[in-house]
Amino acid sequence: MPDSSFDIVSKIDLQEVHNAINYAMKEITTRFDLKDSKSSIELEGKDAVILHSADDFRLKSINDILQQKLVKRGVPLKGLTYGPIEPAAGSTSKQKITLQQGIPIEKAREIVKLIKDSKKKVQASIQGDLVRVSGRDRDTLQEIIALLKATDFGIDMQFTNYRG
Repeated sequence: MPDSSFDIVSKIDLQEVHNAINYAMKEITTRFDLKDSKSSIELEGKDAVILHSADDFRLKSINDILQQKLVKRGVPLKGLTYGPIEPAAGSTSKQKITLQQGIPIEKAREIVKLIKDSKKKVQASIQGDLVRVSGRDRDTLQEIIALLKATDFGIDMQFTNYRG
């Protein structure tokens, strides 16, 4: 009987992030309290979003708007890492939000350790920024997925390439 396998990945759909930013910017330009605040949200490369506003309070407001739009578009907020609020040019504030693309090596090791400690007959291996889990029995793989979903690693995980 051939081995079954699946991959554990952590990816954010950049197209959905882009759409959420566009909708958030539309709301920011029409909201009375943010109209003249020089607020902006920009996608920087493939792994960061920059929030820019007149002060910390307005920065938090545009962050709330962005989060609402991201949730509506199905982007997991667990995949966002917030940097510190920094002063920017012209007495304004900015904040960098890093987008999680791939599983960090420490988290991958934690996932593999949890799978090994479960004593299930499966193999878990780290392959770059994903973890591949393989085993003979599909039911055992389903149990591993349930175990991983029940454990919070502080990152968003998707289970892909399921081959049964």
